[in-house]
Amino acid sequence: MIERFPGLTPTRSRAVVHDDLVFTVAVAPDPVTASMYEQSVKALARIDESLALCGSNKSKILSAIVYIADMKRKSEMNRAWDEWVDKSNPPMRACLGVELEPPHIVEIVVTAVK
Repeated sequence: MIERFPGLTPTRSRAVVHDDLVFTVAVAPDPVTASMYEQSVKALARIDESLALCGSNKSKILSAIVYIADMKRKSEMNRAWDEWVDKSNPPMRACLGVELEPPHIVEIVVTAVK
């Protein structure tokens, strides 16, 4: 059985629980700044909120995919990630350069255990 959680605005911030796995996606909330670092910090805070709603937390993340619109600015996202991640259990992470719906320049997808 899949339980869907409504998430928060914007509509692309969602979480789904299936058995003991949590799947969540987040972007920075409105209003969105042009800073890759600030958008990353806000999207990661959304991940924290979604995981908590689903009975999980960042120490239980299995994998993360980070989509960014400008790979030249990846270091800004990395700084936010390094400040946020649970260093005792760093998940597998991939960072991909893609075109995102403006004004968003970072989107994060996470799989975690409940």
